[in-house]
Amino acid sequence: MYMLDLVLLACSLTEPSMCREHHLMFESAGSLHSCVMQAPPLVAQWAGAHPKLRVVRWHCDFPEREQQPI
Repeated sequence: MYMLDLVLLACSLTEPSMCREHHLMFESAGSLHSCVMQAPPLVAQWAGAHPKLRVVRWHCDFPEREQQPI
């Protein structure tokens, strides 16, 4: 099992210029490709729990890769 990071960029509905990243960690037996396949229901569930925010972008990554500077 791998820990994967589903990274969401969500913006406020009342102030669309206010955006920030949210990280959802979950276990997956697959690759980043399988994360992409598993992600839409997780994104929808998160968005439903945060009605004042709109998810504008998301991607999957390994947690340790997110922490490295580009």
